[in-house]
Amino acid sequence: MQKTKIEQFYASLRSTGSYSTPPERRRAKRVRQSAWNTFRYTLGVTKVFPYCALTEPFGLLTTEKWARACFSAVTTAEKLGLSVTIEGFDARMKHEGPVVYLCNHMSTTETILLMPVLLAFGPFSYVAKASLAHLPFLTKAAEHMRMVPIGRKSPREDLMAVLNTGTERIKGGDSFLIFPQGTRQEVFSRKVYSSIGAKLAEKAGCPVVPIVVDTRCQLTREKGIFRKIFKDFGPLDPTHDIRVACGPVIPNAKSRVMHEAAFDWMASKLDEWGLPTER
Repeated sequence: MQKTKIEQFYASLRSTGSYSTPPERRRAKRVRQSAWNTFRYTLGVTKVFPYCALTEPFGLLTTEKWARACFSAVTTAEKLGLSVTIEGFDARMKHEGPVVYLCNHMSTTETILLMPVLLAFGPFSYVAKASLAHLPFLTKAAEHMRMVPIGRKSPREDLMAVLNTGTERIKGGDSFLIFPQGTRQEVFSRKVYSSIGAKLAEKAGCPVVPIVVDTRCQLTREKGIFRKIFKDFGPLDPTHDIRVACGPVIPNAKSRVMHEAAFDWMASKLDEWGLPTER
């Protein structure tokens, strides 16, 4: 089995706006569901964390190396027999300048997988929970890789941090990635769909680009003796492939207009995939 190279991945995204795992780069038969395969998948997806912790103190961490470490999420999935399909980035490809990406949040997988995907279209910053940056040796690495941490204890403080830092980053040429649901949710619901991304786009004067993911292959661990320790990494379900779809570039307008347009596209695409939504 050949291993997909990140250069091949980028070439496909930048020329067609899409990527689909070629048969020769995927294990012929999917692995079975087991604790061992869950461990293998989790190790591949989270490779970026120890890599950053080991390289940043020596000044060796670069955006390119970070992207390559994150790309392990793709190659690990393919090694275990899953397909990775990415579509719809042709509109983003044609748009010059930064945007605010809004993405649904199902699992830890997309927080790693999206990094090399979005870097194919230019630099970007992203919002993530502050606790990630506080892991051993990762504080400086997170800052270096353009993460904007939020504490989730004070919504107003989080909003101001995202608006102020986000506007500054966008004016400097970065796009910005936000998960409007805040926390991982299997059901995409309007009730927990924050307007913070659209407000940032309005303030910064840039478009919004909605993205949806299907990463049911490893959802949050909801039960069992390891739930508290390994909550972020539930059992691998190798029957589910990984899918990412990018929507239209929504022109800058009032935040309410962009907010609703992004939600409608995201919910419709998830409906098309047969995933649960609440409007």
